[in-house]
Amino acid sequence: MYCYDYPRPSVTVDIVLLLDVSQNPQVLLIRRKNPPFKDCWALPGGFLDMSETLEESARRELLEETGISDVQLTQVGTFGHPDRDPRGRVITIAFVGIVSSKQQKAVAGSDAAAVAWFSISDLPQLAFDHEHIIQNTLAGLK
Repeated sequence: MYCYDYPRPSVTVDIVLLLDVSQNPQVLLIRRKNPPFKDCWALPGGFLDMSETLEESARRELLEETGISDVQLTQVGTFGHPDRDPRGRVITIAFVGIVSSKQQKAVAGSDAAAVAWFSISDLPQLAFDHEHIIQNTLAGLK
């Protein structure tokens, strides 16, 4: 369908879903079911489908991987270091959502083996550049 003289990057979305940002902020992470970084914790997210907007992709990925919907998402940044993903050249657009309570129960789905809330002051080792994405998102909220 497409024919280009130059290689093209892939595009992903990642979602920083925060809980209780005023006191002890927590972020929702998934345990990856598949390589790369199988069994590592990561932000919910995934590849953009050709027919969807960035926000539609973020909402779809959040729902597929965590079962959570009806969260206002705001685009917070673009991350594109050439080596951020071992699968190749991948640029990600990060979104933030803030929930006031754990009303919507998170349930692992799609390519997530597990989901859990983590204090931002005690994060596990994260896949890709997700710690950098979280830190930049938090800095932008201040």
